[in-house]
Formats: sequence, C-alpha cells, structure tokens
Amino acid sequence: MFTKRRKMNEEGAPVTREEVLRRPIPNHVAIIMDGNGRWAKRRALPRAAGHYEGMQVVRKITRFANGLGVRVLSLYAFSTENWKRPKSEVDYLMKLPEQFLTTFLPELIAENVKVQVIGHTEALPDHTRRAVEKAIQDTSGNTGLVLNFALNYGSRAEITAAVQQIAKEVERGALAPEDITEPLISSYLMTGGLQDPDLLIRTSGEIRLSNFMLWQLAYTELWFTDVLWPDFTEQHFLEAIAAYQRRDRRFGGVSAQ
Repeated sequence: MFTKRRKMNEEGAPVTREEVLRRPIPNHVAIIMDGNGRWAKRRALPRAAGHYEGMQVVRKITRFANGLGVRVLSLYAFSTENWKRPKSEVDYLMKLPEQFLTTFLPELIAENVKVQVIGHTEALPDHTRRAVEKAIQDTSGNTGLVLNFALNYGSRAEITAAVQQIAKEVERGALAPEDITEPLISSYLMTGGLQDPDLLIRTSGEIRLSNFMLWQLAYTELWFTDVLWPDFTEQHFLEAIAAYQRRDRRFGGVSAQ
C-alpha cells in the first residue's frame, strides 16, 4: 500500500533544504509529470495552458535538483501512448521541447546541465528532433545534472527492442544464451549507462507507472502526491526526498536494524 506525502518532518515543521542535505541525496530521480490538463480545466483554460505551465515547472525543478546534487533527473515528457490524444494537443506537445530547449538552453549550459533523451526519437517531428539534437550536442561536455527526457518513450517497446537486439547477437554468435544476464539486458535498454532511479515521483494523485521504466524501477522508492504538476514546487520536491531518506532500502534483503 502506498502512502501519500507528509508535509512535515519528524518535529512537525516543514522540511527544509538544509535538513535534506544532511542525509544522502538520491542520485537518480524520475518524475511522471501528470495533471497539466486537469490544472487547465479547473481554471477554464485550454489544455495547452496547462502544458505551458508544466514546462515552467520543469525549468524550476531542474535548477533546484541540480543545486541539491541530484545526478540524474528523468522526466516522462511524452509517452508512446500520447499519440492517441487530439491532434491539436499532440502538435502543441511536440512544440514544447523545441520551445523549452531553445529558450532555456543558455541557462542549461550555464548550470552545467547535460541533456539526454530516451525514446523512439526517429518518430518525432523534424523540428522537435532538431531542437533535441542541438541541446544534446551543445551540452555534451557538461558534467553536472543529467536532464534525461523521455520523449515518445514506452517501457514495453524499449524492453522488446532490447530483447530483439540481444536475439540478433545470439543468432550471429556474438552472445551465448548463458551470457544473457540482468546487467547485460540493462545495457541494451535506452537507459544503458545510467543508474536505475532511486526515487520515482508521480503527481496528480494517479498511482500507477503508466509504462514508464518498468525494468529500471524494480527497487525504486515510489512517492505519489495529489498535487498537479503545474502546482509542484521545490517544497514538494524536498518532501519527496525527505520521505525517501526515511525509508530503509533493503533490495529484497533483511534490514540491518
């Protein structure tokens, strides 16, 4: 059973940045950014307005996570299932990465943030793909936070593609069946080279993974909140990390306590 977020620390006061920094910070935080459409609907605004506000939160949380020392921030920006949405909404969503990366690229470079993307980017519109490729290239030498966007990403498709690649390697004799291990499979996933997430945050009150990093989240700590993504703040991020820090990660073993 999953528990909702707690706003207070053990003493009943709001969690502070200083308090969180006294304990180990999760190296990799993944976020399912949900609730943009509902945020707009509650304000009688078009769904595009919610997506635009959500983009501003991405900027804010990226800067804040980098300042805390988070090494990787993975954001579920567009799933393989999102193509089912109305064409006007999909067209707008495809403009957001270009708008975000064009507007904030100088800031990302100055903040030493490195942009990466997972997903089937070959299916993205040319203007979206060009913006993504430029951001990746222009930040390739940065050594700070890895800002990992999941664009046209679906975990089942990712795993299927990895299995197909491994099968081809076995077929041509480069791998034997006994060579297929969990680390090997991980290396064939789109996140190969990245540590699995330590913490997953999902906003808007939905309690499901929605085909996001199903392999990688096997032992990730999960944190859900009713807060809609456009309303998500640095304080909420601190609360999620504080909840993570209070947990005993046993990875299937027995606690030493």
